[in-house]
Amino acid sequence: MVIYMASKKVTVTIPEDLLEEIRSEADERGISAYVTEALRAKRDRDRLLELVQWLEEEHGPVTESERSATYDALDDLDAEHERRQAAAARRAGEAA
Repeated sequence: MVIYMASKKVTVTIPEDLLEEIRSEADERGISAYVTEALRAKRDRDRLLELVQWLEEEHGPVTESERSATYDALDDLDAEHERRQAAAARRAGEAA
């Protein structure tokens, strides 16, 4: 089941070099879908930054050791993601 959300057409000005990059990356999705996805990601990032500011006001700034531990955990997650992708690619190759 596909659910369509109401949309509104707007006009934006984009530097030519950026537009060419977007066109090459958007492919079949189209520029509108690409820009919509980018705007949602930006909105989510802005909300996350607001949360971080609120948490720092409530609990103080993140320490360097906390930051380091978080980056280590993210590195572990990235490595696990890569392992799973490689395993899925191997399985797909074996099935073919």
